[in-house]
Amino acid sequence: MHPDTEIQFINEEIGYGVVATRFIPKGTITWVQDELDNIYTPREVEGMAPRLKEMVDKYTFRNKEGNYVMCWDLAKYVNHSFNSNCLSTAYDFEIAIRDIHPGEQLTDDYGYLNITEPFEAKDEGFERSTVYPDDLLRYHQQWDAKIEAAFQHFYDLDQPLMELVPEEHRELLKEKFSKGEPLDSILNLYHEG
Repeated sequence: MHPDTEIQFINEEIGYGVVATRFIPKGTITWVQDELDNIYTPREVEGMAPRLKEMVDKYTFRNKEGNYVMCWDLAKYVNHSFNSNCLSTAYDFEIAIRDIHPGEQLTDDYGYLNITEPFEAKDEGFERSTVYPDDLLRYHQQWDAKIEAAFQHFYDLDQPLMELVPEEHRELLKEKFSKGEPLDSILNLYHEG
C-alpha cells in the first residue's frame, strides 16, 4: 500500500478505511500485489473452518484465475465506492485515477474484484446501487478510459511502489509507452465463475 496512507476509523456504518496522509497525485501507484499477499484456491477455502471462510469473504478479492487474494497490508481495508479514486490495472497494481488529498479515503469499485454474490452498496447518489459479479463485463471500457487518462502522468511522478511491480510488467509498460500502444484492458482481470 502507498506509504502515505494509514488506517482510520471512518464511521459506525463503514468501520475502518485507508486514508491518505499526504497528497497522492493522479497516476500514482497506490497498491501492488506482492509476494507477501496470500493466495488461496477455492478448494483451500472450501476446506477452511466457517470463521476463516467469513474472513476470506470479507477481506479478499478473486484474481483472474478465481483464486482468493488476501492482502497482507492495509489494502484489505480499502472500501468500495461507485466513484472510486483508485482502479486496478491488468498489471497487478492499482493506480490513483484522480488526485487524492490528505484525509481522503482511498476507494475501489468492488465491481472489478470478481465478487461471488451481488450486494447492495451504500447509497452515494449514483445510478448504480448494487455491485454485481459481472460488473467488469459492463464497465471495463469506462474504467479503461480512466486508467489510460491517469497513466498520462505515470512516468512524471514519484512512484514509491514501483520497485514492487514485477519486472516483466515494468518492461511491458515501458514498451507500450515508447510505442504509444494502449494499455491492456482491466477486463483481463475478469474471472468467469
